[in-house]
Amino acid sequence: MLGQISVQSERMRDGLAGIRHIVAVMSGKGGVGKSTVAINLAAAWARDGKAVGIVDGDINGPTIGRMAGVGRVRAGISGGRVVPPRTAGGVKVMTMDLFLNDDTAPVVWDAPTQNNGFAWRGLMEAGALRELVADTEWGALDYLVVDLPPGSDRLPNLADVVPRISGAVAVTVPSSVSLGIVGKSVRMARKYLETPILGLVENMAACVCPACGHEDELYPGGHVKKLAEELDLEILGHIPFDPLLAAAADEGRSYVDEHTDRPAARAIMDLAQRIHTLITETATTP
Repeated sequence: MLGQISVQSERMRDGLAGIRHIVAVMSGKGGVGKSTVAINLAAAWARDGKAVGIVDGDINGPTIGRMAGVGRVRAGISGGRVVPPRTAGGVKVMTMDLFLNDDTAPVVWDAPTQNNGFAWRGLMEAGALRELVADTEWGALDYLVVDLPPGSDRLPNLADVVPRISGAVAVTVPSSVSLGIVGKSVRMARKYLETPILGLVENMAACVCPACGHEDELYPGGHVKKLAEELDLEILGHIPFDPLLAAAADEGRSYVDEHTDRPAARAIMDLAQRIHTLITETATTP
């Protein structure tokens, strides 16, 4: 097993050689729109002329393929590596659902019995993620976005697999329940890793009237600001609720490309620029 990991690590270094920055999108809690933010962040960078790829880090519940519009596309093979399909905007996509028969097919790990399979699942999931990243023909990329599944342990798992991460952003909704779990994930990452946490993204921050632009809060205000102060983190962006954003994800279309002038699209493009600036400044700081 150690020999296999060593070989895979070598392939990982070779496969990531052409990638400038790796950005992890995390949340800790499900249902906050993290994957929607991740796929649209990638689309915003691609729209700005950057070469971008995205990896779905959720091995058991992958969604990025469908959200990106490539769920039923079969990846090719070249030089022993998988050639990822591209979105209409040019984003390269790698996800476990490219290898499943349909959206409801489960990922089942080999074990003498599935009752005992839990003992291997963490190791097998990490190995599968390593293969998705290392065995993909990414080519030259400005950004590789990794959409992590919920859980405070997910960023440490990624750090064990990927040798370098430029930064992570934590997505939350303004509810106190979500913020508490996100706070745990951030503190876990800071305590055990050297990965910089770039800041918080407040999703579903408000509901904006499409006719007049008036904003109504969906949750009591001030919670995200308080958490950011407690964690000494910057709030990178506030993305308002937009039903068209969810509809685009369900239908595999790029929201930021099709609805450029809507408030949520502008917020996502501003977020992409803010993260780019932070990473660029960090990379050039001696």
